[in-house]
Amino acid sequence: MLEKVLPHAMLKAGPNLESRIKTLKKDWAIINNMLSGKDNSSFGWDEHRQLVVAKDAVWNSYISSHKEVGQFRHRSFPYYDQLTTIYVKDRTTGKDTQIVANIVEEIDAEAIATANIPKERNNYHGCEANVSLD
Repeated sequence: MLEKVLPHAMLKAGPNLESRIKTLKKDWAIINNMLSGKDNSSFGWDEHRQLVVAKDAVWNSYISSHKEVGQFRHRSFPYYDQLTTIYVKDRTTGKDTQIVANIVEEIDAEAIATANIPKERNNYHGCEANVSLD
């Protein structure tokens, strides 16, 4: 499509878009770690200005150990809310974290186990299933 609109620009949309998406995801992850990371309760999100806020001492301390966050000290990131909707599902932490393959395998195992339940077990030992409490 880009080649049709700008035929002599010699731009290829695929690599450019992939690069931009990768950069946005990386920037979102940096901000998300600041806002929801362990021991980072001193950071806040200014919804109006769309940027991370904290006291100068907090910023200075955090930047000294996380060089990549310095760019967001005075720079807004207007895509944070939208990207959170997209990427927060991909970021899980803790002892119960699972990858998609494990979840699918677990669901398949449950489906097989359910399918192998004997028929006589499903009829409530001869009782009618349509029982009213009236």
